[in-house]
Amino acid sequence: MLPQEIIRRKRDGGRLSEAELRSFAAGLADGSFGDGQVAALAMAVFLRGMEREEAVALTLAMRDSGEVLDWSNLPGPVTDKHSTGGVGDNVSLMLAPIVAACGAYVPMISGRGLGHTGGTLDKMESIPGYRAQPDSVLFRKTVREAGCAIIGQTARLAPADRRFYAIRDVTGTVESIPLITASILSKKLAAGLQSLVLDVKTGNGAFMGTRKDATALAKSLVAVANGAGLRTTALLTDMDQPLASAAGNALEVANAVDFLTGRARDSRLEGVTLALAAEMLVSAGLAANARKGRAKALAALDGGAAAEHFARMVTTLGGPADFVEKHEAILPRAPVQLPVPAERDGYVGEIATRDIGLAVVALGGGRTDPAASIDPAVGLSSLLPIGAEVQRGEPLALVHARSKDGAARAIAAIRDAYRIVEERPAAAPLILRRIAP
Repeated sequence: MLPQEIIRRKRDGGRLSEAELRSFAAGLADGSFGDGQVAALAMAVFLRGMEREEAVALTLAMRDSGEVLDWSNLPGPVTDKHSTGGVGDNVSLMLAPIVAACGAYVPMISGRGLGHTGGTLDKMESIPGYRAQPDSVLFRKTVREAGCAIIGQTARLAPADRRFYAIRDVTGTVESIPLITASILSKKLAAGLQSLVLDVKTGNGAFMGTRKDATALAKSLVAVANGAGLRTTALLTDMDQPLASAAGNALEVANAVDFLTGRARDSRLEGVTLALAAEMLVSAGLAANARKGRAKALAALDGGAAAEHFARMVTTLGGPADFVEKHEAILPRAPVQLPVPAERDGYVGEIATRDIGLAVVALGGGRTDPAASIDPAVGLSSLLPIGAEVQRGEPLALVHARSKDGAARAIAAIRDAYRIVEERPAAAPLILRRIAP
């Protein structure tokens, strides 16, 4: 099919057929659609939108542009979770081993940091020796033996999406809900999942800042995923403050290990993690309802099974055998650590969460362009949550930096991101809504 005719049909508000969308996905993968043509169609979709059936067809076409994994030889259900991203969102690091400890298999294919949000893949790569891009043999071995594997997307999974996203990223078309939906789900479908749970975040630290936009995205994802044959539900969760008390790659890994071992657990982080675990276990057929799923997940966590699965995953993928026990000595540490002193007495009333994420990026913990390297050691720890009481001079957070100048800039940014008020604010809900087919 002629690329220009497909572009023209969508430009004029028409509906693209399954055959046209498969032709487009094939052209993305083999290069027969030029960059200009891909950009033109992306803009046409951005402006004209897509019907649900079109989005399903595009998702399946991009899935089929490469390898589709088959886990039929595993003795348990295969499930996963996807988050739309936030600040201090290290949920995946605990969630995958918790659900694995409950009898499921979790082949979690994750991404790198994007904008002000941290990437799960970058976090795992802060563990010395950890192979975040293993070959298929090691990937399958890890999933089979540890119950979970957190890795990056391989070149053979949904190659059409990889090229499409790169072009959308530089043509102002990333925010199209049908294209976001197809991008996320084509990779998850290619991973061979039997069920999926989505964590769609909303608030000042989320990509979808308004509840309306986040709800629209969640509904699109759930409808298209189920339309493509993947059993999927979504939770709408709050991102008006960092989820964990740490932001930064190695610091979030340390926070996750402390969570798994019971040494320390941030309350909001625990709430989201257990809610998602319960949803995954119900979706995978391992729990009758969310209450029983949460109890099962908490038992795996408190009994140490989840930490054991995490340790087994790290070791199988090349990390240190004693990582869980000695993570503080093993993870990279920044040479400069300075507190962010509060300027007045009161309570934390609001946090400009996106600015927290950008402060980590400025320290070197994120990327300013896709090819940039990151510093895994830098970031923030001991971030106070909304509602916390603080006295003048007490720390709002601890900055981990490569230099004193970098730390000073981060201190100023964090202080500006926190608003201190006289009265303790009411607690905001954490799980805002559940969306099912």
